[in-house]
Amino acid sequence: MKKYKFLIASLIASTVVVTSCDDSFVNTQPLNELSENAVWTDAALAEAFVSEIYAGFGNGGFDEQMLASLTDETIFTHPGRGITTITEGRSNPADIGWVNNTISWQQMYLRIRACNLALKNLASPKFTNTGNIVERLTGETKFMRAYFYHQLARYYGGVPLVDRPYDLGEADYMATRNTWAETVAFIVKDLDDAATLLKGRSMAAGRANEAAALALKARILTYDASDLHDATKMKAKSTVLSSFSKPELVANVTGSQADRWQKAKAAAKAVLDLPGYGNLLNLTAPVSAQQGTTNYMNNSLSRNGGQNELLMARYFINAKQENGGRQGLFNGPNGYNNWAGNTPIQVMVDDYEMMDGTKFDWKNPAHASDPYVNRDPRFYASILTEGSPWKVRSNANLPRDPASQIQTGRYEIVNASGAKVTHFGLDTRQSPIEDWNGSYTGYYIRKFTDPNPAIVDQNTWQEVPWPILRYTEMIFNYAEACIELGQDEEARTWLNKIRFRAGMPAITESGDALRQRFRNEKRIEMYLEEQRFHDARRWMIAPTTLGRKANGISIVGTLKPGKTVSLYKYDKENYNYSYTVFEIDPGKENRSWADKLYYLPIDRNEMNRNTKLVQNPGY
Repeated sequence: MKKYKFLIASLIASTVVVTSCDDSFVNTQPLNELSENAVWTDAALAEAFVSEIYAGFGNGGFDEQMLASLTDETIFTHPGRGITTITEGRSNPADIGWVNNTISWQQMYLRIRACNLALKNLASPKFTNTGNIVERLTGETKFMRAYFYHQLARYYGGVPLVDRPYDLGEADYMATRNTWAETVAFIVKDLDDAATLLKGRSMAAGRANEAAALALKARILTYDASDLHDATKMKAKSTVLSSFSKPELVANVTGSQADRWQKAKAAAKAVLDLPGYGNLLNLTAPVSAQQGTTNYMNNSLSRNGGQNELLMARYFINAKQENGGRQGLFNGPNGYNNWAGNTPIQVMVDDYEMMDGTKFDWKNPAHASDPYVNRDPRFYASILTEGSPWKVRSNANLPRDPASQIQTGRYEIVNASGAKVTHFGLDTRQSPIEDWNGSYTGYYIRKFTDPNPAIVDQNTWQEVPWPILRYTEMIFNYAEACIELGQDEEARTWLNKIRFRAGMPAITESGDALRQRFRNEKRIEMYLEEQRFHDARRWMIAPTTLGRKANGISIVGTLKPGKTVSLYKYDKENYNYSYTVFEIDPGKENRSWADKLYYLPIDRNEMNRNTKLVQNPGY
């Protein structure tokens, strides 16, 4: 008999040996399961089934290991988690490396099966359609099926498109991979249906709505138009991909790339035209630096107007203690008894512009001597550096740092005997608090961590939502399409809306120079939001970006002549500071790029189960 255990669809086959004449016990209803008939004859249970499918979002991007650490944004501090298997190019079908549930081939298909079960039963509902609940649940389910397929597509390329639940006893369960074009078309069709079904409906936070459906459509069409998915461009830029015998599985082999950019542009504009979304995008000049930092923090924390950025989000509440509420613990400084899991690398820090819009340059003496002043205001809302003010230290550690400033260097202090000695910062790997959890790079993540001092990251869960889809991404998608279509003025107009909100001056470039400014602008604005992993691949710039060695900063504070300090505090009146960039020890992570990394390998177990599958290029 078919069962839904905890409302997760599965098929259970059982054999019962009857040992008495009374077999009525075999019809007993298990207390922790519901029969299929019970679920689909009750509107509330049907909604509960569909609601559970949202669990396929996992923690969004708020896992202990973040996707950012597979890019040139951050490095993962702790060994043995599989991150380096990918960043060092050692992935293979037997050892893919770190793959969480939202990337997993198996997990995504489990969720797709649940969607297919729901759609099959909602097509012939056995309950009263009060308030058009059938249409709403169908729209939500189609959005989620499209989302899970889009996850598979952007990591693996074209995948088998299964639009019905398999039953026991079928001849086989194997399926060939559909082409990239077919996969995109399937996703778009589901999203068009979802947008129509959800149009005009007021949905609870965290549930799919028309805006989410249109936004996901804009994202997949932007990917579809990109060089990685244009067979001609793809082959010209990669010998590994050019030798793939089935290019149609990962790229468009027919049609016009310009036409695809037109479709992407129209899809993004459809989202931008929706009322009520976006935050502070009507400015005609840059705000102050301080306001720019505040604006960016509000958008990242989804509050004080920033919540209007969210088109689709994974929400967390303190009362339900999920890992998605533990970003402060996972990434915070060890001097606050946190884990320093994902820490910013120097190449990311260096890509933040100066306040006047010029590039930061270590060859500029003024920049090199004081690298954290006069930077893009978003820098200060995203990254904790030496001297950054942060939360009040714990009672046990506050006497060591009454100012509660981030300490990531080593400094001279004067001991009780009057001798100069070295003090290692409280947030380093030589910290007297927790030396094993310190950053290797000299930086910590600030973005997405609630700065409220009442939230003690070590033991408190925060309530910052993960932005699955946000309005600003749609601006970038629209601007990118405009650039690729030669509509530079329109692209600049929209990009400068983002920059003015952040307190940055207008972009004025055209042509390829504008394209490069756009790419850096998106890198900065969408930091940690799982954009860079895909952008660097679809732009096919990964060899020169993701392939760079991870690096960090070494900071030394030397007492100025005549100054005496016994308890360290960041203070340029007392200290001369020097900053030296260094590469991460290759024994910790030795990053390199191989073109096979444009896609993840399909797991060997999946290949063995389905012999019709074709493996991705390079594996």
